[in-house]
Amino acid sequence: MLHPVHSTKTGHALPASLTPEMRGVIDRMARAHRPPLHSLPPAEARAAYAKGAGVLELPAAALPRVEDFSIPARDGFALPARLYAPTAEAGLPLLLYLHGGGFTIGSIATHDVLCRELARLAGCMVVSLDYRLAPEYKFPTASDDAWDALAWLAAHAAALGADRARLAVGGDSAGGTLAAVCAILARDASVPLALQLLIYPGTTAHQDTPSHRRYAHGLVLEEVAITWFFSQYVRTQADRDDWCFAPLNAPDVDGVAPAWVGLAECDPLVDEGVQYADKLRAAGVAVDLEIYRGVTHEFIKMGRALPEARQAQHDAARALRNAFSPVE
Repeated sequence: MLHPVHSTKTGHALPASLTPEMRGVIDRMARAHRPPLHSLPPAEARAAYAKGAGVLELPAAALPRVEDFSIPARDGFALPARLYAPTAEAGLPLLLYLHGGGFTIGSIATHDVLCRELARLAGCMVVSLDYRLAPEYKFPTASDDAWDALAWLAAHAAALGADRARLAVGGDSAGGTLAAVCAILARDASVPLALQLLIYPGTTAHQDTPSHRRYAHGLVLEEVAITWFFSQYVRTQADRDDWCFAPLNAPDVDGVAPAWVGLAECDPLVDEGVQYADKLRAAGVAVDLEIYRGVTHEFIKMGRALPEARQAQHDAARALRNAFSPVE
């Protein structure tokens, strides 16, 4: 998990709207006195995030099919991927899942439990992707890798035992950004998607919304960490303004896949998530927006501690099931 700076050190009071369980998580993280990820070199930050990633997760669901394989990127790089399936039968719908971590940390392993839960609850195949991370790989490598994987899955779904006609893309945080970008690219390439599953996605070029100011300190994701993550990934100001980094800057989103957008109330990214849902709706895209009250960024991976995490997992899975249901 990400490591917040406790409010007693920063002098910033925690929001009164936090649930008791969420407040307890933040207090527990503060008492651990771990260095914040943004204070570490990227390789150490990845290791620290990986070490804490499963602490608040539900037990990993046993699935009959879990397979590691690779997907070729446009430059020939073999992108590691992991397939999860709740049954061995063929013809399952397929979700490409893109993990969060500010384009800098996170992996298949850190999101293993969440992907297992989505596969189990939604009755679909999930393919989790290890796209390449910054600072070793700068913008737009992550979005290129994500799109290359989605296009490859669309072409090879049957070989995996999946149904190409029922394909979705999703992710959390930076992975939600990548999923939103992929949905636009899929429209442009005439690759039909049943759903884009966006869990507290980053969508704006700059940290200038009211929620970025309101929730800048003392919570799971702080302003200084966001700035650090983005400094690892983007090369220039033009990168930040590119819609493949900031989907709110996309010229249009007409005709993209329907969206399920799950946000945390006490999250710097909540306003831009709402703005992106509004942009989609204004373009005539069907949007199901859920804002989970009293919780912070990263909450969906805290199922052991937070009822809101378990609820969001079920809600996301229900959205997938509904999107994948054959038309009568």
